Amino acid sequence: MKSLALLASALLMLGLVATPASAQETWMDRISFKGDVRLRYEGIDEDGEEERNRMRFRTRFGLNAVVTDDVKFVFQLATGGDNPVSTNQTFDDGFSTKDIGVDLAYVDWKVRDGLNVYAGKMKNPLYKAGGVPLIWDGDLNPEGFAAKFSSGGFFGTVGGFSAEERSSADDSLLFVVQAGYKFAVGDNASLTAGAGYFAYTDTVGNEPFYNGRSKGNTVDINGDYVYDYKNTEVFAQFDTKVGDWPLKIYAHLVQNNEVSTEDTGFAVGAKVGSAKNDGDMEFSWTFQDIEADAVIGTFNDSDFGGGGTDSDGHLLKAKYAVSKKIFVGGTLFLNNVDRFQGTEHDYSRLQRDVEFNFN
Repeated sequence: MKSLALLASALLMLGLVATPASAQETWMDRISFKGDVRLRYEGIDEDGEEERNRMRFRTRFGLNAVVTDDVKFVFQLATGGDNPVSTNQTFDDGFSTKDIGVDLAYVDWKVRDGLNVYAGKMKNPLYKAGGVPLIWDGDLNPEGFAAKFSSGGFFGTVGGFSAEERSSADDSLLFVVQAGYKFAVGDNASLTAGAGYFAYTDTVGNEPFYNGRSKGNTVDINGDYVYDYKNTEVFAQFDTKVGDWPLKIYAHLVQNNEVSTEDTGFAVGAKVGSAKNDGDMEFSWTFQDIEADAVIGTFNDSDFGGGGTDSDGHLLKAKYAVSKKIFVGGTLFLNNVDRFQGTEHDYSRLQRDVEFNFN
């Protein structure tokens, strides 16, 4: 009920703020709705643990509202409760009702062509080569301010986000800057390359973000962070076609400048195809190696190696478009985990999905 009240409040606010472009246009004409539902059957096999199988679902529903010609408001609700890196909800707890939370709530101001400013809980504005969640999980939506700039092949992003607010200690903030360039290579290929820097404040001596779990990062006897996390990244993605099939080849490297060991992560991979229209298919393979203190473990992929850092291995995906609105697919993780913080062992995870889009 609280989430429905939030959605109703957002609609009411837009009704008061949005100014119709003409006498015939109402505020409802300036709002578009979107949503999706995904059903998943997942199996997890980890050495030393009981094999686990479960049914899960994800539901998202939101709106885009044109407030003025240059300002847009985006709002979205999603399942998953308050987990910052997952909108999945497991079918469990005796048919109990499931939590829904605010997944997106931000303003997008187009200052001029090629320059947008964002404020609120927003979609991650940073570029990810191949879409790989080496540093940021695909469900992570940061909270704060950001600006994105593009001109010709150049693009850049700067941002400041609130990672943790503390009543009895200094807050942890996240500052990011990223820039890249997309080069044309011949008639039907391109190369995108760039670099970035991001830094957290006040991590040492404070408990890990969100739920206090280290997620592979080094902590002291009190369970608090031992290191700061100030990272440099470089990335590249090559796009071309093989016949009628789109092909991406990508690489991403990140290093924590505040530690001398277990400080590096990288991902390399390829994707062929694009499942967008009826009968389309896509396949991808990624190898990822993420050392224990390369990045904050709370915020990178929540599925690879069970979530967090201190793992390596393969990620394979396949997807088929039944129609423009219905998709089936699968994801297989073949990983090694706890290579530094514990006893190294195997971890595998198989996900089978059916997805329905209502955009």
